[in-house]
Amino acid sequence: MYKTKKECVAMLLAGGQGSRLYALTHDMAKPAVPYGGKYRIIDFPLSNCVNSGIDTVGVLTQYQPLVLHDYIGNGQPWDLDKLNGGVHCLPPYQTALGAEWYKGTANAIYQNIAFVDRYDPEYVIILSGDHIYKMDYNEMLEFHKKKNADATIAVLDVSLEEASRFGIMTADENGFITEFEEKPKQPKSTLASMGIYIFTWKKLKQYLIDNENDENASKDFGKNIIPDMLANKEVMVAYPFDGYWKDVGTLDSLWEANMDLLNPNIPIDLYDPEWKMYSQNPVMPPQYIGSDAVIENSMVTDGCVINGTVDFSVIYEGVTIEAGATVTDSIIMPGSVIKSGAIVEYAIVGENCVVGSGAQIGARPETVENRDDWGIAVIGHNITISENAKVLPKQIISENM
Repeated sequence: MYKTKKECVAMLLAGGQGSRLYALTHDMAKPAVPYGGKYRIIDFPLSNCVNSGIDTVGVLTQYQPLVLHDYIGNGQPWDLDKLNGGVHCLPPYQTALGAEWYKGTANAIYQNIAFVDRYDPEYVIILSGDHIYKMDYNEMLEFHKKKNADATIAVLDVSLEEASRFGIMTADENGFITEFEEKPKQPKSTLASMGIYIFTWKKLKQYLIDNENDENASKDFGKNIIPDMLANKEVMVAYPFDGYWKDVGTLDSLWEANMDLLNPNIPIDLYDPEWKMYSQNPVMPPQYIGSDAVIENSMVTDGCVINGTVDFSVIYEGVTIEAGATVTDSIIMPGSVIKSGAIVEYAIVGENCVVGSGAQIGARPETVENRDDWGIAVIGHNITISENAKVLPKQIISENM
């Protein structure tokens, strides 16, 4: 099949299990986890691609891909339902040599070399499906061209305390990378890799093939491809990013990223008409707010029925909060019901849950004697919590109770 040549193709790594999100990723991939009332995490890289003029995106899926595949569909909400290009879900598949799971980030791209080659691009941008941020990838691409780089890595300046969690770059005054270390115990720099890479495709393709043929390699960009390119003195540059960026790989960071939307001092604007965030939303009626309901400092989405009290919380579409129920400092995901008399505090309640009358989910930090015993309480998807049940801070519920 003839395909028009594309200057840049995006490859979005969305196959991770997200094990640190526990019950929220038992039956869905991390990029499919709901965020911000009406989005899922994958909406951010997809919307960034569209807003940056990149119309060909391969989404590499693996772990529990059903929800993610259904959600992406033909790509229409992101204007990615193209005859030439568009969005393509790329799970592992069987070849004449057999079938195998993606063994790492580099192996995932290697297994899809044929997909990229269909569009004969000059450049490939590698993205992660589990970050919340807005970025113009075209500006990064122009930076890559201007520097005549083989690889450009987006970096964020983090604190020295955080640096050990990331791949850390050392760059000279012109931005050329001189050293790279994956999750160093004693960081030499605070320039953290954001997991966003632009490569000149012909160069990357050869490194992927060489990496695959090396039986001792771990098939990963951070552990192999980037260090190998650096060792071979390829032209590698750091692209500085200073906007909002959140890795939502843990329960605490997912909760914080949602709460950030309620903080006017934190620069994440989902309603910027110049940089729209697109999503696949069900058609729902407007929210209904009862005459005795109390809502403060919160985000309430379409289709909700609120008769109780809500404060500093993000309430997703189709949620019901009955009279006498109280939700504070919490995230209630789509379709869940909080029954009368229930109290939800500092908690994440998954999709399509029922919290029974009089139940207590989570607690305020000041009510816990030992601060180490406090944390976000989490209820997984499709869970029923019985009347008057108690879910303690830090407790994670993955089955009915």
